[in-house]
Amino acid sequence: MKAIQIQERLKNKVLLAKGPEKIERIGGADVAYSKGGDELFGAIVVLSFPDLEEIDSAAVAGRIQFPYIPGLFAFREGPILLEAFEKLRHKPHCMIFEGQGVAHPRGLGLASHLGLWLDLPSIGCAKGRLGGPGISVPREPGPKRGDFERIGRQSEPIAAVLRTQDNVKPLFVSPGHRIDLPSSIDLILATCVTCRMPEPLRRAHQLACRLRNKSSTLQTQG
Repeated sequence: MKAIQIQERLKNKVLLAKGPEKIERIGGADVAYSKGGDELFGAIVVLSFPDLEEIDSAAVAGRIQFPYIPGLFAFREGPILLEAFEKLRHKPHCMIFEGQGVAHPRGLGLASHLGLWLDLPSIGCAKGRLGGPGISVPREPGPKRGDFERIGRQSEPIAAVLRTQDNVKPLFVSPGHRIDLPSSIDLILATCVTCRMPEPLRRAHQLACRLRNKSSTLQTQG
């Protein structure tokens, strides 16, 4: 498949290095789907950092152009998110994506793919892990906020299962591009102030759902 060939070609361009020293704006990106399954709604919200006050946002609706195939979400969700990104007036210095970074069967999840495209530090943050050849099965982290267990590929740490609030289900965090795992963990914790999910992702999810619901209402009225 051509999409897999693209991932194999791009994965060696991913750079994992210590994150930027100064971040003043951080973005979150998420996608919602219509109940009929033929439309998707991409949203990006940009917050100040570390205050987490909303600076900018953009949301776009579109038709699904790529089938549901695990490991290839960048081809399904990437175009709508890039379209939303272009509408932003204030670009973020770092992005958090609902998905995987390098913790991916071919080392190029949604966060890595779009981080490369945008040339931005990017982090993948997901509710579940995406396994693959050589990727270890994580142990359950401790119950306290900040507890985590590393996930490795052939003994190299590539992700973490992270507890973002006391006694809640952990999240799976992996660097996408231009950031390393410790910096990714620190940023996710810094943006999980009162909720399990990072605030930029939480607000992007809400925005994507509002656009979906508005579209559904208009179609019903029409």
